[in-house]
Amino acid sequence: MTSLPPTPAAPGGPARRLRIGTRSSPMALAQVERVSALLRKHEPELRIEVVPVTTEADLWQGDLSELDGKGSFVKQIDRMVQRGDVDLAVHCVKDVPGDVPMPDGLFFAAHLPRDDVRDVLLFPESSTRRKLDDLPRGAVVATSAVRRKAQLKRVRPDLSVVRVRGAVGSRVEKLDGRRPADPAPDAMVLAVSGLERLGIQDRGRHIFSLDELLPAVGAGALGLECRTDDRPTAALLALLDDERTTTEVGAERAMLRGLRGHCNSPIAGHCHTLPDGRLSLRGIVFDADGSAFVASHLVSEDPDHSGEALGRRVCDDLLRQGADRIIASIPH
Repeated sequence: MTSLPPTPAAPGGPARRLRIGTRSSPMALAQVERVSALLRKHEPELRIEVVPVTTEADLWQGDLSELDGKGSFVKQIDRMVQRGDVDLAVHCVKDVPGDVPMPDGLFFAAHLPRDDVRDVLLFPESSTRRKLDDLPRGAVVATSAVRRKAQLKRVRPDLSVVRVRGAVGSRVEKLDGRRPADPAPDAMVLAVSGLERLGIQDRGRHIFSLDELLPAVGAGALGLECRTDDRPTAALLALLDDERTTTEVGAERAMLRGLRGHCNSPIAGHCHTLPDGRLSLRGIVFDADGSAFVASHLVSEDPDHSGEALGRRVCDDLLRQGADRIIASIPH
């Protein structure tokens, strides 16, 4: 267990302690530092203890579907929150399974304002290439997401899109050839928000538009999870909640929940709030190589329309077009 720098106890009593469970990666710890700074603005005397965990998924070098998909990154930490070993967890929402209910007794008390949802193309540090079209036929592009692979193969079926695992920093090292045991790819696709959280956003060469690569459900959003019966912690976290992000993420996750896609299902979705307050939600379900897909784009009828209701409408539209058949055709 490690602690962030302590703050002085409030006059007349000891400082309140708050334990945060998190993955031990540099990015996860940077996210916790961000949350901690925001919490201290509301409660300066708060004593925060960080409980970093190297999850089974962090150690696993094989296909995540052999564990529990991306949900493996959060399951161990969720159990810590349930047992009371920690008071809250900071999760990247895109890593939280959307096809199953939240773990018993847990909920998201808040979402921070959303970061950039887009994906970005990186090349080796010494490369002069700038965009996808600069890659020759048969070039190797590394990514961790089946969603990205399907969309890349849709526009460039000649590319060899391979899986890459590990923390973002170690992936960039692989790209630059600084890990001799791993063959370096010709390019790599990562999330803009991940590079920004690590302070290496200058490595990105081409930021994909949402029309080029639609993001993952929950992309760019951090969720603050605690126990439903822990009212003091929930009340504190609620002070950090960004209502717009919570509404938009709720719409995306309602769509994903209805589709019941597994971790190998290339599903993309993005909701944003229009200037008039209405919600716009796009969803796409691809087959493994992007050659077949169904898409939906709906806008809520009025600013008071429920985000989850819109998510269910988009899900129903995708299912009417055969999304369930596409999902069923992809092996777990």
